[in-house]
Amino acid sequence: MSKITIVDLEVFYCVGVTDEERAQPQRLLMTVDMNFDFSSAAVSDRIERTINYQTVAEDLLRYGEGRSWKLVEKLVDNIAERVLSEYKPQGVLVEVKKFSIPQARFVSVSMGKTRTPR
Repeated sequence: MSKITIVDLEVFYCVGVTDEERAQPQRLLMTVDMNFDFSSAAVSDRIERTINYQTVAEDLLRYGEGRSWKLVEKLVDNIAERVLSEYKPQGVLVEVKKFSIPQARFVSVSMGKTRTPR
């Protein structure tokens, strides 16, 4: 299986347990692995035969506008569901890094989901 990965996309979302933490968007780094058979794109050299990672990145950069989450776990679940429904990979793994503990480089939450065949 082949995959397309966006690594450490810098986004600014309102996420945190307290109202104060959610008051302003904070910097997060998001990695999205999308399992997708792009062999026909490799042969045809056509963007329509693959997942356009630029479109995914632009979507995720805007996704936090007007939204907030208390838990990074909920955010990761929402992002995984969005990528599965909008871009149709066979599977997705989303990792979000949050910089809320000064003594730690970051806290990371990740979740993988697969599309159920119909």
